Formats: sequence, C-alpha cells, structure tokens
Amino acid sequence: MATNSSASAARSQEFVPIKEVRDGVVMSKSGSMHALLMASSLNFALKSSDEQDAIIAQYQNFLNSLDFSVQFFIQSRKLNISPYLDTLKERARDQVNELLKIQTNEYVDFIKNFVQSANIVSKSFYIIVSFNPPSISTKRGVFSGIGEMFFRPRGKKTEEQNNAFSEYAAQLQQRVDVVMQGLASTGIRTVPLQTEEIVELFFGLFNPDELEKGKVSKLPQQ
Repeated sequence: MATNSSASAARSQEFVPIKEVRDGVVMSKSGSMHALLMASSLNFALKSSDEQDAIIAQYQNFLNSLDFSVQFFIQSRKLNISPYLDTLKERARDQVNELLKIQTNEYVDFIKNFVQSANIVSKSFYIIVSFNPPSISTKRGVFSGIGEMFFRPRGKKTEEQNNAFSEYAAQLQQRVDVVMQGLASTGIRTVPLQTEEIVELFFGLFNPDELEKGKVSKLPQQ
C-alpha cells in the first residue's frame, strides 16, 4: 500500500513545474527563478476623482518603467472563520453570566449561518517576479539557464553552484525592489514571501480541499 502511495505521489509531482524553493526563490524545472510578493488591497472606489487619476497615472508609469515581465495573481478562497468561532465558543463556556453566555452562543450561530448563506470569500493578491538566468558554458557543454546546477540534491551542490545561485538571486532581488518601489508609489504595499510561506501557498493551490496547516500573514486593507 505504501509503495502505491509513493508511486502515485511521484506521478503527481511530474505535473508540478516547481523543482525547488530555496531562500524565498522558486526554482522551476525549466531553470527560471521566481520571487513572490504579497500585495495589499486598495479601495479605489472610495478615492476622489483626483486621487483615482493620480493612482492610474502612477500605475501607468510603473508599468512603462519595467523592462521585464511580471505576473499578477488573485486568489479567491471561501472565508474560513472556524478559528474565530472557536474563540467565541471558548469565551461563552468561560462566561459566568448566563445571559451573556446565551447571547454569545446566539451570535456564534448568527455569524456561522450568515457566512454560509452569503458565501463570503477572501481575496489575496500576489505579484510574481521572474528572472531567466543566461546560458552557462561548462565542461559538459552549454545548457539553458542554471537548472542543472541548481537541481542537484542540496548536499551535493558545489561552491560554484552556490555562487551562481547567489549571483542570480541578487539580480532577481533587484527586480523585486523595482516592483516594490513602483507599487508603493500607487499606495500598494508589498512583502516578499519566504520559503515556508511559498510552500504553504502552493500546497493550498494544489490541495484546495485540504485543511491549511498555517496561514500567510495578510496585509491590512486600506
């Protein structure tokens, strides 16, 4: 049984384009490198006309200033309020005032039924910044990118491979800084996702029905 599960997992991993996540950098099987940023939301509708025009102009300037491509990704997920409801239930159990205990339990039922009937979803906003390393010539020939250098087991990476990773990760970080500064001019704050947060994000994308083991910190809405 364990052998079948292992074989199934191996077959599933063939469809995942990610080879490794290292130091906050996603390494794809094609050899490209990617950094993920989480962005805050912006309540554009509540801005005045002048503010809206200024935001649009800043955003246009930001896009026109880029000499590399970026991707914008919006994740919609059904709102999970179970932790919040569990906290309220604990407070109701500890409540010595019987009237307040009844009111708290009624509030829990109201919130639970409201969220289920309204089908409320939460949205998270991400930016993917990519970098394609140049071809590298080695004694074994020329290959595209640095996939062969990076995709060996961590314990077998040579000093040359680690140096190459650091060099190209620094160039990727330069692009990340450009994106963060450009979006900051429009009033949008961004934070880079670290390795554990990236793994959690992709785990949720490939396993939407599984319970999350943790949550990526969300930026407050403006």
